[in-house]
Amino acid sequence: MCGIVGYVGEEQAAPILLDGLQKLEYRGYDSAGIAVYDGTDINVVKAKGKLSALCDLTQDGEAMKGYVGIGHTRWATHGEPSVTNAHPHYNQSKSIAVVHNGIIENYQPLRDKLIRRGYEFHSETDTEVIAHLLDYYYKGDPKEAIIKVMHRVVGSYALGIMFKDHPGKVYAVRKDSPLIVGVSEHGNYIASDVPAILKYTRDVYYIDNQELAELSMHEVHFYNADLEEIVKELVTVEWDVEAAEKGGYEHFMLKEIYEQPKAVDNTISPRIKDGKLVIDELNMTEEEIRNISRIYIIACGSSYHVGMVGKYVIEKMTRIPVEVDLASEFRYRDPVLEKNSMMIVISQSGETADTLAALRLAQKLGSKVLGIVNVVGSSIAREADNVMYTWAGPEISVATTKAYSTQLVSIYMLATLFGQVRGLIDEQEYSKILKELCALPEKIQELLGDKERIQWFASKYANAEHIFFIGRGVDYASSMEGSLKLKEISYIHSEAYAAGELKHGTISLIEDGTLTVALSTQPDLYEKMISNVVEVKSRGAYVFALVSADNQGMKENADFSVVIPKTYDCFVPSLSVIPLQLFAYYVSVARGLDVDKPRNLAKSVTVE
Repeated sequence: MCGIVGYVGEEQAAPILLDGLQKLEYRGYDSAGIAVYDGTDINVVKAKGKLSALCDLTQDGEAMKGYVGIGHTRWATHGEPSVTNAHPHYNQSKSIAVVHNGIIENYQPLRDKLIRRGYEFHSETDTEVIAHLLDYYYKGDPKEAIIKVMHRVVGSYALGIMFKDHPGKVYAVRKDSPLIVGVSEHGNYIASDVPAILKYTRDVYYIDNQELAELSMHEVHFYNADLEEIVKELVTVEWDVEAAEKGGYEHFMLKEIYEQPKAVDNTISPRIKDGKLVIDELNMTEEEIRNISRIYIIACGSSYHVGMVGKYVIEKMTRIPVEVDLASEFRYRDPVLEKNSMMIVISQSGETADTLAALRLAQKLGSKVLGIVNVVGSSIAREADNVMYTWAGPEISVATTKAYSTQLVSIYMLATLFGQVRGLIDEQEYSKILKELCALPEKIQELLGDKERIQWFASKYANAEHIFFIGRGVDYASSMEGSLKLKEISYIHSEAYAAGELKHGTISLIEDGTLTVALSTQPDLYEKMISNVVEVKSRGAYVFALVSADNQGMKENADFSVVIPKTYDCFVPSLSVIPLQLFAYYVSVARGLDVDKPRNLAKSVTVE
């Protein structure tokens, strides 16, 4: 969602704020603004559209002098994208400036109350309420005013705040929206995400819910909701700034597609020791694993598709029943969690609002929660009972690729371990599975070598209006991810269907020239998938098939095919997704679209 950056230090603030906001563009935004204290006043400059417009207005920050400031890229929730609705927002006397990520759910009654007390509103945003509310409670102590506001507002927020009366300080507070504090010799920073400040420091503090940070040039202090000072652990970010740069690739998405062999290896290798799979962070005894009665997987978007693959894989390898829920629906079905069950929540950012809310409900209902996340120190990582990091490195493109792939292999490792502990995988099979697991990076690399053919094919269908994806079993789960990847970056309408459901209505949409992407990698289902392909071809469809090497019948019936290297049946989704990612990428490029920042989308969805 929105991006926040703040700085107080020895250097000019505006160029640092703009640089940080550029590093957060991947989060999605429609307007941007910065506020800088010049020694007399807090000056605000805002612009609609690309960050480049704000850079032009401020001469890349050179026109705004001052050593303390806050900046923001907005993804519209309350009010249309406009200069007026862009952040930062002032109080009436322009002595307080605020940037905000999140949603204030009770903003309307607060707004009505403030209007009755004489406050005037100029924007349609919920954030302006916070600026005026701070003004209402401010009696000379910023921290006391901020704490009172925290007690009054309902919803999610990460706030960066400046007070004209306290010109050498920036204040930050959060609830359910990510915010970090960075420290360096030349000043201190706040940011929504690490890439914004990685150029300046790798030493960060992660702010927990309802904690307040007070930053000055050389000091940082933290307080709880009772204004008691607390001590926090300083964390060093292990990856460097180059990891968050394009590195010569045209787009972050393509770079991250090509980083998948390494990312998958980074996820697997540390967990295989002396020929055994060891997942220390699971913190479960063999007895506890044997006693698991049911597994619930909760996630959103692509992570939900990982969960769908996980259902097939875990049930096959462990015989444990698995339920998969969209996090945004889980709480509203009044869930009943079985005794001795286990919940797995999956999120790249570790900040996905719906997934975080589902985690908290599950814990309230007595379930132990394992988080599978990429971002170290994120909310899910801190709040889950145990966390399994994917170690994919920074993922900048909105459309996930390497995070998805590392989540998949995390699920495979859990399934393998559980199956072995429960006596369903003997030693010979266990060794074979581990060998195939370790071979996945090399096989992913092999598929990346076929990019020219896929690029050529994608250019042929760049102007398609409708594309269908079909598959059975784990191939159906993979087809869901392929369809999502295509629609989110190419804006082509695409749908994924369980192939056996075609005849129950969907086949009526197939007409001459309709592209159908058919996944057929499961030997037990070859014949049925061939029948489905024959059905759509007889109605004029053009078939792009992803097939296993021995699936000769499918290759003969498809118009264009990509061969998936042989692997353990349950691990095929890690390979079949690669051509689907490349296809989506090259279709988007051929259409001349902004691959890394698709319209209306945000990288980290921190509102419900």
